[in-house]
Amino acid sequence: MSWHQTVITLKPRARGFHLIDDELLTHLPQLGCYKVGLLHLFIQHTSASLTINENADPTVRMDMESHFNHFVPQNQSYYRHDYEGDDDMPAHIKSSTLGCEVTIPIYQGALKLGTWQGIYLGEHRDHGGPRNVVATLQGQLLD
Repeated sequence: MSWHQTVITLKPRARGFHLIDDELLTHLPQLGCYKVGLLHLFIQHTSASLTINENADPTVRMDMESHFNHFVPQNQSYYRHDYEGDDDMPAHIKSSTLGCEVTIPIYQGALKLGTWQGIYLGEHRDHGGPRNVVATLQGQLLD
C-alpha cells in the first residue's frame, strides 16, 4: 500500500464550471505508478466546489452555471453575510450544495472515470483567484 499527497494550485478562472482533469493530471505524474487505488481531491476553499459531470459538451457547464445562478441568486434581502460582495453568500451556498471533495478510482495507472465524465471546478466567485486542491493518492503500486 502506498500513499502520496500534494497540494495543487489551480490557475484563476472566471466564474462558472470548468473541466480541470488535464491541469490536475499534469501535477500528478505519480498516478501512473498505481495498479489500483483511489485519488481523493479536496478543495481548500468555501466559495468553490468540485464535482464530476459531462466532459464533452461545454453547454452542460454553461447550463450548470445558469441553473445554480437561478437556484441561488445574488442580492437577496435575507443574506447577511456580504462582506466580500454580492457573490459572497451565494458562493458559500453553492459550495456547500455541490461539495468540496471527490474520490475517483484508479486502475492500471489511470483514473477510472466514465467515458463522458470529467472533473469540474465550480468557481462561484466573480474573482475567486487561484484555488488549492489537496490531492491524495492511495493504493497498490504496479509491480
